[in-house]
Amino acid sequence: MKRGEAGVTLIELLVAVTLLSLLSLGMVMSMNIGLAAYSKTETKLMDNRRVVGAQRILESELEGLVPAFVMCGAGQGGTGTRAVLFQGATDGLWMVSTFSLQEGWRGKAQILQLLAIPGDEGGVRLVVNEFPYTGPVGAAQYCTGTIGLPNTIARLALMVPVQAGPQTFVLADKLAYCRFSYYTPAPGMYDPPGWQPTWASKGWPLAVRIEMAPQETDPSRLQPITVTAPLHIHRDAEKVYTDDN
Repeated sequence: MKRGEAGVTLIELLVAVTLLSLLSLGMVMSMNIGLAAYSKTETKLMDNRRVVGAQRILESELEGLVPAFVMCGAGQGGTGTRAVLFQGATDGLWMVSTFSLQEGWRGKAQILQLLAIPGDEGGVRLVVNEFPYTGPVGAAQYCTGTIGLPNTIARLALMVPVQAGPQTFVLADKLAYCRFSYYTPAPGMYDPPGWQPTWASKGWPLAVRIEMAPQETDPSRLQPITVTAPLHIHRDAEKVYTDDN
């Protein structure tokens, strides 16, 4: 190198490369931290939206209840036995609703199976199945018999056991418990109505309650909560309604 010409030594070049590498590493680490925080926030938002959506679906399905009937045994050599298409148990229920997952309030009435089943990672999950309601005779395929009730001629349908399948939709998962109860009219004139774990009365309940709690509590996320839906049904299950011109 000629005297008077500026230059860079090998040591200076190594120091510059090292500093540039450290700066690049710091930038990459900062980006990774930011992306991880964004991903975690997005996951929480999606989980919160899923919980809110499931709550709204449950409320809409319950509030859309239709006072429907089923002709149990129809198509098996007889006309069948007329029974109320509503079966309520502690772990699930059968009902007909005007709200469906696929078409919302715009579709036709659907037979709904709401059920609490064991989850894949412990706990329980709340699922729903939907089948088109084509009338009392068409619904007979899901009925295994009827049960009588005291002091009334109305009967309740006994439906086939609920099973999860490919079309089953999961409404809530990783629950510590999921219990159904039914607000039953007062048995006597001076008796108050009350919540019962199963439905064994004429017609339909005054309200349905689904109690849920998460398997693991996380204050930073929305948690599944109890859903209570009033049912405004004013139809007498003992009467047969017809259209008079």
